[in-house]
Amino acid sequence: MKKVLSTVALAVSAFVSTSAVAANEVNVYSYRQPYLIEPMLKDFEKNTGIKVNVIFADKGLVDRVKQEGELSPADVLLTVDISRVMEIVNAGLAQKVDSKVLEKNIPAQFRDSNDQWFGLTKRARVIYTSKDRVGKLPAGFDYLDLAKPEYKGKVCVRSGKNSYNVSLFAAMIEHYGEEKTKKFLEGLKANLAQKPQGGDRDQVKAIKEGICDYSLGNSYYYGKMLDDDKQKAWAESAIINFPQGQYGTHFNISAVAIAKHSPNKANAVKLVEYLSGDKAQQLYAELNHEYPVKEGVSPSKLVKGWGEYSADAIKLEDIAKNYEKALKLVDEVKFDDVK
Repeated sequence: MKKVLSTVALAVSAFVSTSAVAANEVNVYSYRQPYLIEPMLKDFEKNTGIKVNVIFADKGLVDRVKQEGELSPADVLLTVDISRVMEIVNAGLAQKVDSKVLEKNIPAQFRDSNDQWFGLTKRARVIYTSKDRVGKLPAGFDYLDLAKPEYKGKVCVRSGKNSYNVSLFAAMIEHYGEEKTKKFLEGLKANLAQKPQGGDRDQVKAIKEGICDYSLGNSYYYGKMLDDDKQKAWAESAIINFPQGQYGTHFNISAVAIAKHSPNKANAVKLVEYLSGDKAQQLYAELNHEYPVKEGVSPSKLVKGWGEYSADAIKLEDIAKNYEKALKLVDEVKFDDVK
C-alpha cells in the first residue's frame, strides 16, 4: 500500500509506474510518518477500492515536487504546520479545490480562503509546568507571562526558529504588533534556563531533570511521551496547561493540499474529503493525540482529560502572513544565542 523513502533524492521513475495515473489509484507525498496515517488510508482503500501509494519525505518535499514538474505523480500533499503548507502554496504547487464537503467539514479558520489548503487536525501550543515545583497554572496565565522577570532561569524552549514557535510568534504579531512581540521575545530569552535545543519533548525532559520549571510544547507530544516507556516519566513529571489570556490558546494544524499537476485529481479530492469526515477525524484523534478539526468530533479520552480551553480564534492565514516578520524578530533578538 505504501512506499516509504527517508530522502527525496530518488528519481521520479522510482515511483511512477504505468498504473500511477490509473483511475483506481491516488499518490500521496507526506511529511507525516506513514504509521500515523496508515489506518485512515487502509480504511479509505477498503471503502472506495482506490489504492493509496505513499511517499514519506522527512525534508525537501517542496523541492522534489518542483523538480518533478508537470510529470510529478503527486496527487495529495500532506504536511504539518501552517508554514509548511504555505510553502507549498507559495511555490505554486497546489491547486484550488471546490468541495462542498470540505467547506462543510472544515471551519473557515482552518482552511484557505482560496481553497488551496485544508486543515485536518489541530494541535495546541501549550505550557508545560513541573508537577512538583509549580503545579497547575492559575486561570488567565498567558504566553506573555513567561517573559516576566520572576521566571528568570526557569523556562526551556526549543529553537526560536522552529516552525512551531515561529507560528506562535506570528500569531502574537497579529494580536499585539511587532514591537510588543519583540519585547516578549527579549524577555523570554532572558528567562531561559539553557540554550534553546532539542525538540518539544526534550523540554519536558529538562523539567523532569530540574533544569527548568516551564516549557513550551505542542499538546500531542504529551500523549506520545505517555505512550513511550522511556519517556513516560518525563510526561508524568509535568502538567499540561492551556494559556487562557486575552486571546486563548494558540492552535496550529496538520494540513493537506491537492498537487497542481495531480494526475488523479478526482481520487485525490475523494481522499481529502474522507480525511475530513467523522471516521477519519476520530481515527486521527485516537492515534495521534491531536484535536479533530471537524466540529462535533470529540478528541480521545486521554486528550479530553487534559482539560478545557479557550482557543485563539485567529485565522491560520493571518498567522502565515506574519511568518517572515516573526523569523526576522527571532534573528533581531538573537533568541538562540544563549550562553
